[in-house]
Amino acid sequence: MGTKHTLLEEEIGYIDLGDERSNRRLSILLEQLTQMPCSSIPEACGTKASTKAAYRFFDQERVSVRAIQEGFFRATGDRIKGTKRVIVAQDTTNLDFTAHAKTRGLGYLDDEACSGIKMHSALVISENGVPLGLVAQHYWVRRFEEYGKKKNRRKKKTVEKESQRWLSSVEETEKHIEEGTAIVTVADREADAYDLFAQHRRPKHDLVVRVCRNRSIKGEHKLLYDKVLSLEKCGVTEISISRSRDRKARKAVVEVRYTQVEIQPPQYRAMEHLPAIVLWVMSLEEVDPPAGAQPIHWMLMTTMPVTMLDDALQCVHWYTMRWLIERYHYTLKSGCQVEELQLEEAERIERAVAVYCIVAWRLLFLTYLARLHPDQLSTTVLDKEEVNALSCFIRRSKEPSEKLPTIEEAVRMIAQLGGFLGRKGDGFPGVKVLWRGFRRLNDFFIAYQIFKDVGNA
Repeated sequence: MGTKHTLLEEEIGYIDLGDERSNRRLSILLEQLTQMPCSSIPEACGTKASTKAAYRFFDQERVSVRAIQEGFFRATGDRIKGTKRVIVAQDTTNLDFTAHAKTRGLGYLDDEACSGIKMHSALVISENGVPLGLVAQHYWVRRFEEYGKKKNRRKKKTVEKESQRWLSSVEETEKHIEEGTAIVTVADREADAYDLFAQHRRPKHDLVVRVCRNRSIKGEHKLLYDKVLSLEKCGVTEISISRSRDRKARKAVVEVRYTQVEIQPPQYRAMEHLPAIVLWVMSLEEVDPPAGAQPIHWMLMTTMPVTMLDDALQCVHWYTMRWLIERYHYTLKSGCQVEELQLEEAERIERAVAVYCIVAWRLLFLTYLARLHPDQLSTTVLDKEEVNALSCFIRRSKEPSEKLPTIEEAVRMIAQLGGFLGRKGDGFPGVKVLWRGFRRLNDFFIAYQIFKDVGNA
């Protein structure tokens, strides 16, 4: 097994499971899973004894999911100290274990035929687009006996609903990010809830949320959509549209409209006498979309005053960074393959996922750090011996290069191990080739250590 990765040493230092043996096992597990992120637990662990120890770790009730998460959150908070502003993207995803019928403790997902665990994460992103770690995460299981009882939701208090996850994540975000740092929480349509906008937040913490509900507006006969769409356009801009299941990534030219509104609370809560909330709303409507493409039409709502076009465009830019949380969940599920875990109990799966969440973040962090800060030395995020092994293999040399590679050079070399050709038109390597490359790097590292020791002897 290799030496500790620089980033992992930082994360592990913040985690205390209350037992030194558990702390050591977690440290070993993180190393093993990071070296082979897309492998099964037995393959990553390498030996029968190590595999048995990993399964025993995930089976221990005293190993607290929350303790693992809190350590990760604290490490993230310390990593961004002194930062002027960060974007925090919130999103929910499904961990689908329908194929593992014997797994106990699961609940229904989007329909009764699918079973698994719901997971909600809050990812911190720098203003130039580097994912810096998590500051909140929640798991929950929907009981099958509750399926089809959606109509009873209005009778529940917010704290009893799934929508509470958005509010709780805002609270945890403020807990882990120092007060001097401005925060912009961005979220998709699921977050469009009166209680989120009404929630108390500290100064310099704003929301940018995509609109889902066509609300009543105080002092207006028109509903929200009609009012905004009746406005004259304020400007035109180009935005980047991320890839999804039913569309390719592309650029879109959009008309921008914005205005101030006072949204009314839901009518079914009239007896609570809740106040209207002053917000700013922006509409982005695509001009001349490509043939066959669904035109982009976003409506965003924010707590930040929008008094000129530049304010609106800034909010739009922050919102477009939200897709990084989707890439994070993709890395966790497709790269680390957490939905292939066969641990028989939902609680065991949650412990394993909490560990893999750190591994997935490291992969994503390296990918974007190499793009945005390419000239940093690779040893800021990789162990020097790993870099030497990588250098020897790529150069087909017995001795590593005297000059340490930059992060971009090291990431491109790792991606090359994963099948990245690096041709002129290939651009930057993505997460997928990186996780394949790390798997091969582990083999080369072990061989490098063996031959190095033989040479020294």
